[in-house]
Amino acid sequence: MRGESEVWVERRGCAAFLTLNRPQALNALTLGMVRDIAAALDEFERDAGIERIVVTGAGERAFCAGGDIRWLYERGLAGDHDAQLAFWREEYTLNARIKRYPKPYVALIDGIVMGGGVGLSIHGSHRVVTEKAVFAMPEVGIGFFPDVGATWALRRLPHQIGVAMATTGLRAGGADMAALGLATAYAERSALPALTAALERPGDTGAIIGEFSSSAPAAPLMAEAATIEAAFAVPDIDRISAGLSAADTDFARKLLDMLWTKSPTSLAIALRQMQLGASLLFEDVMRLDFRIVSRICRGHDFYEGVRATIVDKDNQPVWRPAAGERPDPGAIEAYFAPLGADELKIRGDAR
Repeated sequence: MRGESEVWVERRGCAAFLTLNRPQALNALTLGMVRDIAAALDEFERDAGIERIVVTGAGERAFCAGGDIRWLYERGLAGDHDAQLAFWREEYTLNARIKRYPKPYVALIDGIVMGGGVGLSIHGSHRVVTEKAVFAMPEVGIGFFPDVGATWALRRLPHQIGVAMATTGLRAGGADMAALGLATAYAERSALPALTAALERPGDTGAIIGEFSSSAPAAPLMAEAATIEAAFAVPDIDRISAGLSAADTDFARKLLDMLWTKSPTSLAIALRQMQLGASLLFEDVMRLDFRIVSRICRGHDFYEGVRATIVDKDNQPVWRPAAGERPDPGAIEAYFAPLGADELKIRGDAR
């Protein structure tokens, strides 16, 4: 189904191809797209003729740059939190579905993958990245938080690099993604057409991908691993800042500058997420994300961050509390409190 569909769903050979089709918006994720993907996963799970799912992004700029933030912002300003939470509820349920999907789920990540695009890709069984891939979870810069299961994925990266990503928005290229385990394979962009065609045939998915994979070049972030690990090993913003200041390198100063522009509330939430992430089941991570977003959408910083970066583009957000200040610890813990009857419910809960 091509044409104007926001997700092209195609059966080719023994594979189902899902193409995110909003290239003009960097394939940003809408509720309709979430529902289309979920429906396709249901259909093809039952189809014995389909061996694997392959997810790609239309255009050459992005796999998926995140959720449709402007729509979420406008719904929130209108007080329509039900619409916002419907999106996040279904998106997070889809993330959990991808994590437990019984057939190989292949994400071909070429270009930008951020926010909601991360949730559509890194929880799948196979993640192929190219030299054009750019990964980030930059949500703390808009008064949001690293959601879509980042609590699970970033916390498990080596050298505390995931903690640095969660709190600064630090980016990773394709080589970095391969070195960190965010990707399961690396391939040159020029190899993607042949790989895509090969994925239509039956056979072991990993072996097919391996035919077109190549060794990734040196990963720039790994050269900074010692600095990152030393600074981000403790979940305390003041000690992280002190560690970066003591490192006194260009890279450390860059991270420090990035850190201090972010929402203090978002920073505190992200650090708490990273503390909790190592001990939670994936489904519990998604429930935690839904608890946090249910409170953030009724707060201040998300709307101020989107206004400053996306709407007015003055890049001068006025956070509450202000940049450099410390939020009340009790207020941060409240974001993580259970929701009672409103808790996220996930089909096939793995416990």
